Amino acid sequence: MLIGYMRVSKADGSQTTDLQRDALLAAGVDPERLYEDHASGKKDDRPHLTACLKALRPGEDTLVVWKLDRLGRNLRHLVNTVQDLTDRNIGLKVLTGEGSAIDTTTASGQLVFGIFAALAEFERALISERTTAGLAAARARGRSGGRPFKMTAAKVRLAMAGMGQSETNIGELCKELGVTRQTLYRHVSPTGELRPDGQKVLTKHPAKSSR
Repeated sequence: MLIGYMRVSKADGSQTTDLQRDALLAAGVDPERLYEDHASGKKDDRPHLTACLKALRPGEDTLVVWKLDRLGRNLRHLVNTVQDLTDRNIGLKVLTGEGSAIDTTTASGQLVFGIFAALAEFERALISERTTAGLAAARARGRSGGRPFKMTAAKVRLAMAGMGQSETNIGELCKELGVTRQTLYRHVSPTGELRPDGQKVLTKHPAKSSR
């Protein structure tokens, strides 16, 4: 059975799915088997796409979309989605646009998708290579990559002092420090002892000696 999915970027009514709907119906999709989202392609939250993918039955259904960009947020997400469909023995058919040669129910369509998958792998390799090169360049200049610590040296010392007192309310301490319990316990033990992550923070920002 053919299942159709449609998406437009704006939810204010300025864009409609009429063109997509007509194309899907002409391709043989039952009007009762159409799913529709009004959301940007960059957003993760597309509830009707989620419902559509869950409704597809292995070995029986084929997902039909008007264009590839209606389905995936980016090339990587698209490839992962189609790979999941393939693993579940569910077909994908694209009606028009750059991906119109994709029809995973046919041998030639699977070949075209294989090219897309190879391009996605190439994209991942490039991103990884650029990230590694960027971190190496930063280290060479005395900078380290990654997100900054949520815990500062001052917060670690306050946490050590607070956790060392039996009357301390952990929830209130976390609120005062602006961190989660998980972050707090990763830096300081329940008895106020310094843990490895806390040691890293203090090593990076040692206390200044007074004169």
